[in-house]
Amino acid sequence: MSLDSYADAIADLEPDEGDVETAELVVTDDVLVKVFALGPGAELESHDHPDSTNVFHVLEGTVTVVQDGESEQVAAPGVVQHARGVDHGARNETDETVIFTASLCPLPS
Repeated sequence: MSLDSYADAIADLEPDEGDVETAELVVTDDVLVKVFALGPGAELESHDHPDSTNVFHVLEGTVTVVQDGESEQVAAPGVVQHARGVDHGARNETDETVIFTASLCPLPS
């Protein structure tokens, strides 16, 4: 048994152009960690979590992170914090798949 769940979680993530695929890495009573694979041109729509902090960890490629209407390209390895209630999303403006995790804590009630 391996303590590292990343390789198994992304093994089947092969998004086509414009597609977003996800897998759950960690799910407990108080935290959720999901991995997102964005194909070229794909977008994770802007949204917020009023009662949770959300942190992106960029693991592969360069993703354009959107936060409160502003955008910034973040290359791997990179970390972006989204405070509670802050509108955020991501898009892939490259020709390669980008992979990042999103950690949500605490989980909304």
